[in-house]
Amino acid sequence: MDHAAWQSIFLETPAFDATGAYNALLALATQPLDMTQDEAITPERLANYKAQGAGYTFLYGFERVTDKCLSELFTLAKERKALEQMECMQKGEMVNFIAGFESERRAALHTGTRDLFDNFQTAEAAAGCREASLREHEKLKKFLSEIGDQFNEMIFVGIGGSELGPRALFQSLGFYTKKNRKVYFIGNVDPDDVGQVLETADLSKALVVVISKSGTTLETATNEEFLRKAYVDKKLDPKAHFVAVTQPKTPMDNHERYRECFYLWDYIGGRYSSTSMVGGVLIGFMCGYEHFYELCRGAHDMDQVALRKDEKHNLPLLGALIGIWNRNFLHYPTVAVIPYSRMLQRFPAHLQQCDMESNGKRIDRRASATKFQTGPIIWGEPGTNAQHSFFQLIHQGTNIVPLEMIGFLQSQGDHDFEFKGTNSQEKLLSNLFAQAIALAKGQKNPNPNKLFPGNRPCSMLLARKLTPYSLGALLAYYEHKIAFQGFIWGINSFDQEGVQLGKQLADKTCNLFAASRSGEATEPFPLGQALIDIIEAV
Repeated sequence: MDHAAWQSIFLETPAFDATGAYNALLALATQPLDMTQDEAITPERLANYKAQGAGYTFLYGFERVTDKCLSELFTLAKERKALEQMECMQKGEMVNFIAGFESERRAALHTGTRDLFDNFQTAEAAAGCREASLREHEKLKKFLSEIGDQFNEMIFVGIGGSELGPRALFQSLGFYTKKNRKVYFIGNVDPDDVGQVLETADLSKALVVVISKSGTTLETATNEEFLRKAYVDKKLDPKAHFVAVTQPKTPMDNHERYRECFYLWDYIGGRYSSTSMVGGVLIGFMCGYEHFYELCRGAHDMDQVALRKDEKHNLPLLGALIGIWNRNFLHYPTVAVIPYSRMLQRFPAHLQQCDMESNGKRIDRRASATKFQTGPIIWGEPGTNAQHSFFQLIHQGTNIVPLEMIGFLQSQGDHDFEFKGTNSQEKLLSNLFAQAIALAKGQKNPNPNKLFPGNRPCSMLLARKLTPYSLGALLAYYEHKIAFQGFIWGINSFDQEGVQLGKQLADKTCNLFAASRSGEATEPFPLGQALIDIIEAV
């Protein structure tokens, strides 16, 4: 593959903190917008500070930005060639690398798994991913048709991105779930995770889906064998129940052990895999293939929004730039994602992994330590529950926490109730809007305990209703926001070396446990052995 475009960007683009816009933004940050002033936040500002795409309206009038600040942020994006890097990523160029050192050196082509509609990429790599994904979609449709109603339960086995993302998406589609179907998630090697499923699930009616891109993930393999033994003990044939999602030619690509094998590829990162068969088998079985297809359509449409040349109408780029303003220039260390939808209760957990595993990096692509902050700490819970939990700190605490709020004009289900002149959904939205105003404007009061300092920024993503389409678009918005920030910072958002050291030491400790049981010698690991001795004495 020709990587000339990417290499040109990498070699010729000034570093984040060497751009002209960086210094201009530093100067602007010394006197950011004071949102508590009477004329700072007006209806006209709210009407102007918005962008629309893929069914969403992005409102950023409650952020501490001005026209001048936005202009410099757009200049920063141009100087760092953020849009060109997004184009390279979506074409399938090699974006996962660290110059001069061993690294994965591959594409990050999760957009290709939903490039199934009009305006799809024509680049060779992206077209290849599209064709491979279409084959998997056809395989999924055939599989779902063949099994029909043979199963009414699913046991979904994965870890990290192979579990967090699909689980968050499935739980977000609660009102689209087929009646009388139930899913159990196993994402932890803690034996109680499997144990609870074995206490509850009807194994004879359960389809077991095992997710491992490498086909060798230790936690997943352990849980799979745990389940297989339970099937054998009940005199059930595991092959009739077990399905694999893995790369071709891994140990799990084995039709002797699995009823069906679905594929993803090395250029699909775990935390970006939910629109591949990792999410497809789950959502297709539980909600119906047509809903997974619509989820992919929404994600694809937001992929196209991320390619818009006009920064003012590119929602993920706008979100990324405002996040960089808050992180690098106003020095806010965390971001709280607050969905005003009970259906999105696990979505912040997925974003926590997606963002922090992607941009939790301290070196740039040239393997030099960054002199600036990179990924923020991501956390959050649904509103309005969150308001009665940690919003005290957000309103009056010593740390300023930017919020990213997500809201919908309609509820997903058909249930609502009018009380005291408004229905429940209107009350929910009223709380969302009230929090944004209160955080920005604050409140003056001679009683210091009732004083709200204000200048607490937030943005909003609003859509008409949480559907499979809008869920896919929301997922892709955050995937691209994260990628844009990595492009602008000059870091590699697509590897995850930070999880490897712990895995290696855990393997050494496992060997100690095994050796104590078998009596065989193993590699010495004094600190691990000391901890084992301590816990065994408890």
